[in-house]
Amino acid sequence: MMHRTDLNISRALTTRTLTFGITISAAMLMSSAGGCKAVQKHRANKAAEREARQIESMQSNRATEQSQPVVEQPTQSEWTQEQRPRSADERVDQAADEPESLDQAVMEIIDDRPVADRGTEIAPRGSEPIIDLPSPRTREEQSLARAVELQSGGNLEAALQELERAIAYNPRFTRAYIESGDIYVEMGQFEQAERQYAAAVRNEPRNYMAQYRHASVLHKLGSLEESKRAYLRALSIRPSAFDANLGLSIVHLESGYAEQAAPYAQRAVRADPPSGRARMHLGNVYAAMDQHEEAIVEYQQAADMLETPGTGLLLNLADSLNQLQRYAEMVGVLEQLVLIEPDTVSYERLGSGYFRLRRYEDALSAFNSSADLDPNHYAALNGIAVCELNNYLWNGKTDGSARERAVDAMRRSLRIERQQPRIVELLRRYSHPAGSEG
Repeated sequence: MMHRTDLNISRALTTRTLTFGITISAAMLMSSAGGCKAVQKHRANKAAEREARQIESMQSNRATEQSQPVVEQPTQSEWTQEQRPRSADERVDQAADEPESLDQAVMEIIDDRPVADRGTEIAPRGSEPIIDLPSPRTREEQSLARAVELQSGGNLEAALQELERAIAYNPRFTRAYIESGDIYVEMGQFEQAERQYAAAVRNEPRNYMAQYRHASVLHKLGSLEESKRAYLRALSIRPSAFDANLGLSIVHLESGYAEQAAPYAQRAVRADPPSGRARMHLGNVYAAMDQHEEAIVEYQQAADMLETPGTGLLLNLADSLNQLQRYAEMVGVLEQLVLIEPDTVSYERLGSGYFRLRRYEDALSAFNSSADLDPNHYAALNGIAVCELNNYLWNGKTDGSARERAVDAMRRSLRIERQQPRIVELLRRYSHPAGSEG
């Protein structure tokens, strides 16, 4: 390699050969052309300077390359590395500098599928970005590529056959196990999916996607303790992963451990602050811990982030407002809810809010609407009974029809749910006309 002192060749280039090869200077070519000698000399000098700069740049690049450490190519077990999908132009630029491996490209297809609203559900394949696959190099990769194409076209059985072929070619081909597990989930066959994900985990215990999807399907199967352990293994690989933190928090909450759920729910929100679903879940955790002020803040943020706030979110928000005795706000939320999506629970909660605001006629109307939608919703029947008993008492126990409607509602409620001691006592007291209540 040339030393930097050899680069001082602005005029000498016209007369000698460079040390790294035989090169004719542009200045020498210029000297043979006709014209003014001064112009010829000026052009020759300029050409020599340009050539010197090019040579200096080449030597500098060579020195830089020699000083850089050797970068190892990714191994088969590193296919789960995260990599941002690139545009066509970026892929062209990348090919000139550092060629993308097949493992990395296929990882983008299988490993980093976006999750709708970042929940614990396994994301549908239709939501993933379109990425150009490089040509598969091995038989198992070719089968995987055909399976992905068949699955995207809705031919799930044929896709599974291709994946079985890929696994037969290479029993340690983790991607094929994960892909087949995804297809079984799409088909609703969760036990088969669990077996495929478990095989992927045995092949590559440090594969985040294998551990996460195994945890998710165990959750679907109701194996909460096993699901917790699988989520923890996934988080040991990627501690800040949104999906695994949210999934583990949901499992803890469903198991009745709100305090254990809280830190994972908070990490999920930090990992993806705009996620309405994560905010809603954190609100549920706070509500379970009787921290209703904090729950309301999370519910309100979730409502702003979600395109269409669901019934569950608005009901939970109304319940926390009720716990804080903010009845006017509670009623406002529920009035909007019954306009958007009227159902028996929404009307029953609205009746309860009206009752606490002493709007008794509105309360009775809402309870009746709830019972009309579902005659077996005994909470609505209890609301009707209380409203009718109040009418009976406020009229000096002269409105016998109101008492009879209350008694009928209480009897219907107890036929649905017998363990209601307060309703049993009210029925005992008011099952007979005035003068005989004891």
